[in-house]
Amino acid sequence: MALPVEPKKILFVLHGSLGDITRALPLAQLVRRRFPRAFLAWSVEPACFPLLENFAAIDEVIIYDRHRPIAALWPFLRQIHARRFDLVLDLQRHFKSGVVSRASGAPCRLGFHPSDAKEGNGFFNNYHIDAVGDSVAKIDHYMKFAEWLGIAPRPIEWQIELTPQDKLAVRRHLSGVDTTFAALFVGSRWPSKDWFAEQIAGCANALLRHHGLSVVLLGGGSEAAVAEQVVRAAEGRVVNLVGQTSLREAVGVIQHASVCIGPDTGLMHLAAAVGTPVISLWGATDPKRTGPYGFGELVIQGKADCAPCYRKNCTIGKICMRSISSDAIVNKVAAVLRRSVGQKAAHGHWQ
Repeated sequence: MALPVEPKKILFVLHGSLGDITRALPLAQLVRRRFPRAFLAWSVEPACFPLLENFAAIDEVIIYDRHRPIAALWPFLRQIHARRFDLVLDLQRHFKSGVVSRASGAPCRLGFHPSDAKEGNGFFNNYHIDAVGDSVAKIDHYMKFAEWLGIAPRPIEWQIELTPQDKLAVRRHLSGVDTTFAALFVGSRWPSKDWFAEQIAGCANALLRHHGLSVVLLGGGSEAAVAEQVVRAAEGRVVNLVGQTSLREAVGVIQHASVCIGPDTGLMHLAAAVGTPVISLWGATDPKRTGPYGFGELVIQGKADCAPCYRKNCTIGKICMRSISSDAIVNKVAAVLRRSVGQKAAHGHWQ
């Protein structure tokens, strides 16, 4: 569809999650190429700010402090309106993002088709991409925005840079770690998606036994207790970095890993973004919709009649996740290690 205006100021509205923002970054790259002289901004919540802070395609990051929802809302909306954007891409498809889009006053507010949106989001936007449902991968769903703008939806690429300080911190974190190691993601945002501490420890033991791989644990501070259980149960040395890295440092560690393993989490998508093979473990959610880009063959689907249930909490003991064996993971790792090293460079890089 032809744009009603040639945009000079463009706003991306996507406040989270980490995985969603990671998958939307290639769209920002494409929009930047199509409108090289336009001013591009992105409104986001604080947790994901580090991912956008030095992203070259974006000129400004506008933060909405969700921890002060009432006090921060009106100043935030006034700030959005004052920028006088002429094109908004509402990538969140929720009520909140719709409010932000409408408050911008932009003459062109492009969002998901109302049948694919939630919480009345479609009401706030005056242009919509075509309906596709939830059967399409989310990154391809974001690319529908590019197509609407007349932009070819390829290539899919990430160009995210680490600062010199980030790189120094990564070297410090990995000092004493073997050059060949696996990064294991301990948890996720939903308890139903997490694997068990004894599973993670069993995986670490199997990786050492079958492939001689050292293991580094990654995750947020809320997952520290699980990580400590893993360290106590593991037979070999496990380097526990859970809660000890910034987001950008975690990605730097991932970049150096030979393989990453974990459940449906934002770190999984960041691994795909930097081209590190990621073996993803699935139960409550569907890898066809939210799987890591380019690594579909490394998906391990847990077995349960109710999967995917899309429930944040499981009442039957997460039998889907528990069904995933160390042998299944080890076999996937063997396939990864047989790959040519050149394949990693095809996805993108941190500098």
